[in-house]
Order: sequence, then structure tokens, then C-alpha cells
Amino acid sequence: MAGGNAIRGSRVGAGPMGEAERGEAAPRRFVSFWCSNGHETRPSFAEEPGLAVPEQWDCPRCGFPAGQDRDNPPAPPKVEPYKTHLAYVKERRSDEDGAAILEEALESLRGRGLIQ
Repeated sequence: MAGGNAIRGSRVGAGPMGEAERGEAAPRRFVSFWCSNGHETRPSFAEEPGLAVPEQWDCPRCGFPAGQDRDNPPAPPKVEPYKTHLAYVKERRSDEDGAAILEEALESLRGRGLIQ
């Protein structure tokens, strides 16, 4: 017997983790959720009184929202494309407004002698 170390090869927290040490598992129920791509997800929830199951769950396969109604899943989120600053300005101003602002700026620069 070399050294007589009884816990050789162990680490903190290691050991048998049976039901006797952890306690009894809480009763669970599985709920099915479907996304608009037809993927089914079945997370489990504890059966506790007053514990509500969420109406929507994120699909782990595609990331779309999933609901409990297989025939009417929630619609996927609408993703708007990236807009530049110029695109936002064009939404607020007409071409005539832009021409007037440009002419005003040019007149200001001409008045200061910066352009001819």
C-alpha cells in the first residue's frame, strides 16, 4: 500500500450522486411548442401549483418564436434591413427641400469667401 491516501484520485465535489444524495426529483411535465418552420421543442417544467407555462418559447433549431398551437405557430419576427443615415434623411426630406438646403449652405460659404 503506497501512502495510504484514502481520497486519492478524488476532487472536491466528486462522489456518487445518486437519488439518495440529491433528493427526489420534482415531478415534471413536458409541453410541446412549434415554430413556423414546423420544429417541435419539448421543454420540461416543474408541476408546481401557480407555476405558469410561458405562451412562447424560442426554438433551439432556428431561433424563431414557438407556440403551443401546432396549427397556428407565432409569426417569425420581421427583420428590417439596415438603413444608412442618408436613407433616413431622404425619408424626412423631399428633393426640393434638399436642393434648398444645399443652396443655402453654398450661399453661406460664398458669403465667407470660401468658394466662388
